[in-house]
Amino acid sequence: MAKTDSTGSTWRYRWAHRQNVRRVSTYRGAERAWRRRDDELRRLRALAADFHGSAAAGAGLPLELATDEVVLWALPAAQLVEVRHTTVLPAPDLTVAPPAGPLRPRRPDGVRVTDAGMAVITSRRLVLLGGRGRRDWAYGRMTGLAHDPASPVTLIQVLDRRRTSGLLLPADAAPDFRFKLTLAFADAIEQRAAVLDQVDELIAEHAQLKPFRPAVNTPGQARLSSFVPGGRRTVAVAAALALLVPAALIESDPSDPTGGPEVAVAATPSASHESTRPATPPTPATPALARSIPTPKLAKSPRPAPSPTRGPRCGAPENPLGYNFCGGTRIRRPAAEVCDWFDCVPQFWAGRGYLVQCRDGSVSLAGGGPKACGEHGGVRRTITK
Repeated sequence: MAKTDSTGSTWRYRWAHRQNVRRVSTYRGAERAWRRRDDELRRLRALAADFHGSAAAGAGLPLELATDEVVLWALPAAQLVEVRHTTVLPAPDLTVAPPAGPLRPRRPDGVRVTDAGMAVITSRRLVLLGGRGRRDWAYGRMTGLAHDPASPVTLIQVLDRRRTSGLLLPADAAPDFRFKLTLAFADAIEQRAAVLDQVDELIAEHAQLKPFRPAVNTPGQARLSSFVPGGRRTVAVAAALALLVPAALIESDPSDPTGGPEVAVAATPSASHESTRPATPPTPATPALARSIPTPKLAKSPRPAPSPTRGPRCGAPENPLGYNFCGGTRIRRPAAEVCDWFDCVPQFWAGRGYLVQCRDGSVSLAGGGPKACGEHGGVRRTITK
């Protein structure tokens, strides 16, 4: 026996079932992606806390260690690369950036492979033990460091070498290598705590992005527009046509098919000439009226209003600024019209941080500060672009 509501219809139950299945499927996919990222961040946090080497780890390596130097990590498959043209790399920093996407196993243009061997990270330097010799990059002499965002290449500049060089690693090992090199460099300048704080901040921000379980749709929430194939879009198109067709008919003026007045033109000679000229045989009749037909007017369709930029927003209000809750770059200098699309807190522009959403739905520019969203229930999540 089919389920029916008080009106005896079953389409409302089918609509509620489809909506609930779609919402649960979307939620589970988002939760799996969120869980994978959360596990990766917590793995990095544990690695940052327990990343310590020992002198015994370098046993068997053709590498002489200083008195206070220890081996932190070794990778047997690495290639030495050099840049053909002179370039200036950014200064080394302690930024822990999440990977934008999978790295492709390719070599960038202008980079050539000159050797291959084992990459070793110690507490004082990065070393490549290659077939043609050894290449060292001491942390204290580094002036530039850059990780290619699309390929597993890390380039390094040092004071005592003019040409820029670096390592090409296997794509699956490059993310761990980059993080461990950052930890080793942080230890060399006694800033391991700064890396830990940064990872903790990434974990806290990611926790705010955890997807919420969707509410259950009931048959009573179904609308008649859901019963029409195409839903609200079909109803909107039909309503637009109902308004435009009468306007086009009025503009074309069907009561006057010619579109203009008739002009009479004489087709016979005047009476004074008939008395002097002899009668002539009748000629074929000529048109008595000549009509001037103007160019028909075209009905102008209304110009569509500009719509906000569409794209993944992860629950953020629709806006043309590209702001979303999906994670990305923090917004420290929002657009002047941000409060036209978001509910800004009082004294919004007095904030000195980055853009965040409070727990009551309003947005604040005091992200990162101790009093961010203090009167609005605290910070819920970061707004990114």
